[in-house]
Amino acid sequence: MHCSIYKSSKKDEMYLYVARPAENEAEAFDPLEVLSEPVRAAFGRATFVMHLELSESRTLARVNVMHVIDSLETKGFFLQMPPEGLINPNAPAPEGLRGA
Repeated sequence: MHCSIYKSSKKDEMYLYVARPAENEAEAFDPLEVLSEPVRAAFGRATFVMHLELSESRTLARVNVMHVIDSLETKGFFLQMPPEGLINPNAPAPEGLRGA
């Protein structure tokens, strides 16, 4: 299974995995259209990171590849959340939260 990975502009270490569109659909493709409006608002702008081929034998750093594949097949996306306890408290505020 081929997927594309995007990072969030609002939440450090949050990534969106979506099934890769066909070549003829790639130009008009909006990766955020698979998300509900509240999740889309929390995610912010999607910045492309990379294309990845997923298989049972592939290992991913923070998530089980089978959970990602299952989520892509059933929901159309997989949202990787930041690891708990690894968020830098001294990092600048994410976009959209400055001055709040």
